[in-house]
Amino acid sequence: MTNPTTSSLRPLHFKPLNGVRIVVWSLFALVLIILPLAAHSSFALTLLCLTGIAAIACMSYNMLLGQAGMLSFGHAVYTGLGTFVAIHTMNKIVGGWPLPMWLVPMVGGFAGLGFGALLGFVTTRKAGTPFSMITLGVGELVFAAALMFPEFFGGEAGINSNRTGGTGWLHDLGLTFGPQIQVYYLIAIYLFICTAAMYAFTMTPLGRIANAVRDNAERAEFIGYDTRWVRYLIVMASSFFAGIAGGLTALNVEAATADLLHGVRSGGYLLFTFLGGVGFFFGPIIGSVLLIFSLVVLSEYTKAWQLYVGIVFLIMVVYAPGGFSALLMLNLRRIKYGEWRKMRWPYAGMVFFGLIALWGIAAIVEMAYQIQVAAGSGSALTIAGIPLDASSSSSWAVAIAVMIVGGAAFEYWRRKFAKVWSDGEERIAEAIKKAEAAIV
Repeated sequence: MTNPTTSSLRPLHFKPLNGVRIVVWSLFALVLIILPLAAHSSFALTLLCLTGIAAIACMSYNMLLGQAGMLSFGHAVYTGLGTFVAIHTMNKIVGGWPLPMWLVPMVGGFAGLGFGALLGFVTTRKAGTPFSMITLGVGELVFAAALMFPEFFGGEAGINSNRTGGTGWLHDLGLTFGPQIQVYYLIAIYLFICTAAMYAFTMTPLGRIANAVRDNAERAEFIGYDTRWVRYLIVMASSFFAGIAGGLTALNVEAATADLLHGVRSGGYLLFTFLGGVGFFFGPIIGSVLLIFSLVVLSEYTKAWQLYVGIVFLIMVVYAPGGFSALLMLNLRRIKYGEWRKMRWPYAGMVFFGLIALWGIAAIVEMAYQIQVAAGSGSALTIAGIPLDASSSSSWAVAIAVMIVGGAAFEYWRRKFAKVWSDGEERIAEAIKKAEAAIV
């Protein structure tokens, strides 16, 4: 018979290549390979490229926020500076440097690492709110410097380059990065490698102690760790991957402007990483999809897209602070314990009446925008196929009534959902206790 005391003291062995991980990473690689087959237009392929770059940037930001609990308002500094260094490198390659063009993102990564070592030494002198304020100041400082040093940053016009001007045997074989599909697969390769590297980093002793510093910095110091150096190393690691995202941006758009360093871009990384979910490794990938959808797709349909993003952000903060990834994992947990079937009708009611309320809100917003900003184009507009007239009181009455009725019905179903969810949590907790008691 095994001694329970002895068995509990057996060393734990980490198995990075277990069956589940092999399947997950293989599926991830397969998705990256076949995605362009579903992109039947150059616009869709462009979206895929932008999403891949944004995924690396958001995951690098989550190394700060999710891994170490460091709220930064200046992360765009490292992606933007990585882009500028990569653009200058591309111009040197066009001028004769014997560096393969596919290594330009690595140049951006090492540039981000260098700037992270320089600026991170200053920003990590404090933790918590002071750290956030310092990063905000550093971000504004770098953005202002971009307009003061046109020799490096190119002034307001920025700097352009040509990604097809490289040399080497791959270039001779046709890998010129002229076709967008070639750029996509390069981004996909870097995305896969960077994702694997950042995931592996979470399993290292530094990644684990970063979690300890996030959860209780005082206790981490008590057991002998220098929390400032932990934060400093995390900033450097994060800035390296952010620089890779910047280098890929240089290859993708063949240009770099001062807007890449603006605080708005840093805020975008924060907002969409939070929406995706900082508590799960794949959360920033979801956030990157939402980021590109908002910036590229939603902005094409409405000029008030930032307002809608703000509304979604507020709703998520109030009702689902864990982000979309937490919602996904919680529902998978419900499926595992057989509790999801009880939530089908509350979910359907919330979604149905939520969409109705959303139509009313969108109608009010778009009619107000039509009157205040786009009055020159007339007062007629269409919301989800329904014609409205911003100058008609009946249209306003209908929109307000739909918003109120839909919102009231949504709240009714939300309360039913909350009751079903709470009861399900109690049953799941009891099931877990019974399973643990059976093991003991």
